[in-house]
Amino acid sequence: MSAIVSVAPRPNALWLALRKNRLSWVGLGLLLLLVFAAVFAPWLAPHDPLQQNIAYRLEPPSAEFWLGTDSYGRDVLSRLIYGTRVSLLVGFVAILIAMAIGSSLGVLAGYIGGLFDRLVMGLVDVLLSFPTLVLGLMIAAMLGASLENLIIAIAITEIAPFVRVARAPTIAMKQRDFIEAGRALGYGPLRLMGIHIVPNMISDVVVLGSLWMASAIRTEASLSFIGLGVPPPTATWGSMIREGFENILDAWWLTVFPSLAILLTVLALNLLGDALRDAIDPKLRSE
Repeated sequence: MSAIVSVAPRPNALWLALRKNRLSWVGLGLLLLLVFAAVFAPWLAPHDPLQQNIAYRLEPPSAEFWLGTDSYGRDVLSRLIYGTRVSLLVGFVAILIAMAIGSSLGVLAGYIGGLFDRLVMGLVDVLLSFPTLVLGLMIAAMLGASLENLIIAIAITEIAPFVRVARAPTIAMKQRDFIEAGRALGYGPLRLMGIHIVPNMISDVVVLGSLWMASAIRTEASLSFIGLGVPPPTATWGSMIREGFENILDAWWLTVFPSLAILLTVLALNLLGDALRDAIDPKLRSE
């Protein structure tokens, strides 16, 4: 009676989803390529991303500078590679924090119910009433421009969706027979939530995390674009695009290449998110 009734996907469900959705392989390949570039940036970058050389200012793409140079003579390709580190780090850490806090609040609100549930959902409604970028802008402006503050600002903007996606299955599962059996056996609320409820809804949270990580990366680029991201001279895709807009008529490559990097990253995460969603689809798992 105390055994967990799991609704999690089979171990081979993700593999089956990847086989059915061939585009997910494109997403996986792109994401692995980005992670590889971020990890091995010091060896892949042909130049120092911070080294300035006015003699090579706004050089177009060439054999020496594959993606050209910026207004300070810095190599765009090297800065693009190092910018991958910032984008993936901010996106992953911010979503991990939002996932932990949001899921915990959602499970607690769904299980406890009553006044606590109403208070949590009221706070969620307030967060959702602001567009993600506007809320992130407000928080980043109050905290100041730094990597840590940027992660905190983005994490706060992404908490609300995780609260909702964790709360709904908790409300449904707390009335299930195996939870009632656990209560009859004397299990406490923490054990019931941590061992019996969380494992049965974590797959939904992971899928949401993969999709919202793309949103976090877009928000990071947007905040960096308006000067509230990681302070210069650190290379970020958003700050590179901002500089490119200042020279859009003379140096198109400054805007195009970091924009393409953001596009490919968001595309990769969305394609993988689709595969993960298919993996937890009951119709797929029943085949």
